[in-house]
Amino acid sequence: MRNKDVAFDNKIKSATVVVTAGMILLFVCLFALMKKQDFSEGENRYLKQFPEFSFESLREGKYTEGIQDYLTDHFPFRDVFMGVKAETEIALGKRQINGVYIGADDYLIEEYQAPQNTDKIVGQFTKFAQSVEQANISLLLVPTAVTVYSEKLPALAPVESQMQTREEIYGRLGDTGILLVDCYEDLMKRKEDHGLFYKTDHHWTTYGAYAAYEAYCEANGIAPVPVEQFEIKAVSDDFRGTIYSKLNDAKLAEDTITIFENPANKLTVFYQDTKETSDSLYNYEYLEKKDQYSFFLNNIHPFIEITNETADSDRELVVIKDSYANCMVPFLVNHFRKVYVFDTRYYKGGPSAFLNENPSVTDVLLLYNMNTLDTDLGIGGIY
Repeated sequence: MRNKDVAFDNKIKSATVVVTAGMILLFVCLFALMKKQDFSEGENRYLKQFPEFSFESLREGKYTEGIQDYLTDHFPFRDVFMGVKAETEIALGKRQINGVYIGADDYLIEEYQAPQNTDKIVGQFTKFAQSVEQANISLLLVPTAVTVYSEKLPALAPVESQMQTREEIYGRLGDTGILLVDCYEDLMKRKEDHGLFYKTDHHWTTYGAYAAYEAYCEANGIAPVPVEQFEIKAVSDDFRGTIYSKLNDAKLAEDTITIFENPANKLTVFYQDTKETSDSLYNYEYLEKKDQYSFFLNNIHPFIEITNETADSDRELVVIKDSYANCMVPFLVNHFRKVYVFDTRYYKGGPSAFLNENPSVTDVLLLYNMNTLDTDLGIGGIY
C-alpha cells in the first residue's frame, strides 16, 4: 500500500508540475502575442514601457525594477484579475485596498499620506507672490473626501491630517500678501445637501466646486451667482473614475455628473495648444469614454483663454491649478471678462512671466487639492 501511495503522490506531483508549467507557458504566449497598450483607459494613465538598458541602471536596480513594472502593467487580463481580487478582498472584509478605503455608503476614499515637500511648496508660492505686482493673489487649498467625509472611513483608519498641513502652509504664507481662502466650512455646511465628492473618483463634484466658489467669492468681495439662477442638469449617470480603476470591481456603484449652466453667458474658449475655439466649457465626447471627468474644460491643456462677453465685470483672472479647478472655472467665468487657465505641468515659460507681460490681469487664483498637492509636478512651474 505504501508503494502505491508513493506512486500516486508522485503522479499528483507530476500532474501539478505539468499543469503549472502549462499555465506559465500559456501566459508567456499570451503576453508575447497580445498587443501592448500605451495607455490604460480603465486606469486613466500611461502604462510603463520596457526600460532602456544601461550598466548604471542595472547597477542601481532601476533596470530590473523597470522590467517588473512593465510586466505588471502588461499582464494578460490584468483588469479582470484586479476586479476579481478586489471583489474577493471586499467580501472577506478588507477595507483598504491599493491605497483606497472602502467606506460607508459606497464611498471609495483615497488615503492621504504625510507630505514630504512642504518647504518647496511654500517656497514656490512665496516666490510667485514676490514676482507679481499688479494682481490680487488668492490661494485655495481644498481638503478632499478623506477629510470632509471622514465619518465614512472604516473604523480605526489611520489618516494623516490634511487640515494640519494646510494650516502650516497658510501660516507660513501669512506675510506674503496672498489672500488665503478657507473653503472647509463651506464644504462641511453643504455636505448633507448633495454629494460633494464622487464615490468612485478623486475629484469633487460640481456641488463641491460650488461650495468652494462661494468661499472664494466671499473672500474677494464678489456676489456669487445663486444656485437658483443656474440650469442644473445631469449629463451622465454611469461615471466610474480614477479610484474605481484601482479596484475594477464591477459591483461598485456608479456616479452622476451634474453641471450648472448660466444661459446668460456668451463664451469664447480658445485652447492654445490645439488652436481650437469653442463656445462651451464642456466636451460631451468624453461622456462616451472612460475618462468622463475630462468633459470639464476638454481634458488637459497647458493654456486656455476664456472670454465672457456678458461677465458682470471687466476684470481679468489667471487660474493656476490642478484638475480640481476644471469644474470650478464655469462658476468663475461669471465674474471676469477674461479667464486665463494654466496647467503648469505642461505650460512652458511660467505664469509669472505672462502676468508681467499682461498688466490688465487683476486677479490670480492658485487652486490645488490637498491630496495630490505634495506630489504635483505643476508646483515647480508656477514661477
